Amino acid sequence: MSANDITKIPHKIIRDPCLHIVLFQPEIPSNTGNIARLCGAAELRLHLIHPLGFKVDDRHLKRAGLDYWGEIDIRHHRNFGAFSEQMASGSALFAFSRHARKIYTKARPRKGDYLIFGQETQGLPEVIFHACPVYRVPIWGKVRSLNLATTVGIVAYHFLHQLGRF
Repeated sequence: MSANDITKIPHKIIRDPCLHIVLFQPEIPSNTGNIARLCGAAELRLHLIHPLGFKVDDRHLKRAGLDYWGEIDIRHHRNFGAFSEQMASGSALFAFSRHARKIYTKARPRKGDYLIFGQETQGLPEVIFHACPVYRVPIWGKVRSLNLATTVGIVAYHFLHQLGRF
């Protein structure tokens, strides 16, 4: 790892995050950087489940997060099992996939719950897809999917509003 490695930057610790954003093996550094920036702005904890599809010193990742990396409460997990073991007791996991039947506005997360999003190219593995409730953001036009960072933004801010954050 180089000196530009984002894990070397001291980061903010949010004691009681309203929500947790979880990225399962993200592949595109600029998406992850943009999601990290959103987490910093909304004071959400970001969890990255490895392996990542890029190095944490990637210039696109760093550029997307700009100089805000110190404002991001970011946690790294070696795999899904390690992530699951550290989830707060009593918290729920909500998954998001373009293949889900239920629309995201039907989900009812509580403060401290986790929102997990899959890889940009392959989505979530079956084991996660079947382990928790799964929701989708509707698409009416003739496009395959929304950008991951866009989807996280739509869902996170909807639930923050639902939880009375604004």
